[in-house]
Amino acid sequence: MRILIIEDEKPAFNLLLKKIKDHFPEAQIFGNLDSIKSAVDWFQQNTSPDLIFCDIQLADGISFEIFKKVKLSTPIIFTTAFDQYAIQAFQVNAVDYLLKPIDPDDLTRAIEKFNSNQLKSSIDLKLIKSLLEPKTIAYKTRFLVKFGEKIQSILVEEISFFYSEQRVTFLQTFEGKKFVLDSILEQVESQVDPKQFFRINRKYLCSYPSISDIFTYSNSRLKIKLHNCGDTDILISREKVTEFKNWLDG
Repeated sequence: MRILIIEDEKPAFNLLLKKIKDHFPEAQIFGNLDSIKSAVDWFQQNTSPDLIFCDIQLADGISFEIFKKVKLSTPIIFTTAFDQYAIQAFQVNAVDYLLKPIDPDDLTRAIEKFNSNQLKSSIDLKLIKSLLEPKTIAYKTRFLVKFGEKIQSILVEEISFFYSEQRVTFLQTFEGKKFVLDSILEQVESQVDPKQFFRINRKYLCSYPSISDIFTYSNSRLKIKLHNCGDTDILISREKVTEFKNWLDG
């Protein structure tokens, strides 16, 4: 059994790897591939695996681009923090579409589908419909943080941006105070209102008021400056520029 994992967040990859090993202890697992380019290169140099676990939003774009460049019949279990890609996922060889953070029962169900060779014919149309139906999402209004012996709740309105550094996730307030979070950045992204926060790149998730300057940059990219942030090399990839501009435009 050969399994490939395509996931651009290292903590998310580690969690998924552990869960997969629980179900397939003897499997040969490949990855982690974190971009469209690295995945396409891998497929061009290796024989197809028996099963693919694939995040949808990767470092350099949406993973569906992989399957436009490489023709595969391998079953795919998609994993993502967002639900708007359901139809596209099932237009590929999707076994299932799991929303992050991944529920163990949902993963078990998806693997049972794979083991039963139930691919497109097993797609739960009610599930797709429910994913696509407009719904009210209860986004977090505050985050619990710990510093020293104290525990404190930080209101979302006080948060300038979130960022990841050396596998640790931080939030920074508009006052410049920094706090460590237990969640990975991708989980935080799914917990905050996307109208208020935008995932600039793999490292930063920022609020609109946190942005002090925006500059054009080489290769059709944008360079961002955040308030009270010492990082002077925050870039938005060419693939995300249009989405970012739409977000700015409200």
